Amino acid sequence: MQQVTWRADEELVARVKLRAQELDVSMNEFLTRIAQAATDPSNSSDPVEEIRSRLKLAGLLSDFRAPDVEPPDEEAVAAARKRAGQGTPLSEIVRANR
Repeated sequence: MQQVTWRADEELVARVKLRAQELDVSMNEFLTRIAQAATDPSNSSDPVEEIRSRLKLAGLLSDFRAPDVEPPDEEAVAAARKRAGQGTPLSEIVRANR
């Protein structure tokens, strides 16, 4: 095993320390996870998904799940489409209030 010296500005080091504490791991373990995630041989075609995947593998990414939302009722959408555009045109409202 080798030892590596890492140089970074104080603000970044403070953020890394804080995040490591939040995860209840040492700074060494946190940085090791990041390095492993960044160099994992498995690739994805989308660079953003690749980074997310690697961070998730390292235990550094929380799963966010959007709330389940049901699609609108088809009849309600059809009725809204039918009503759309049947009001007074904006140009007439502007002309009337001049």
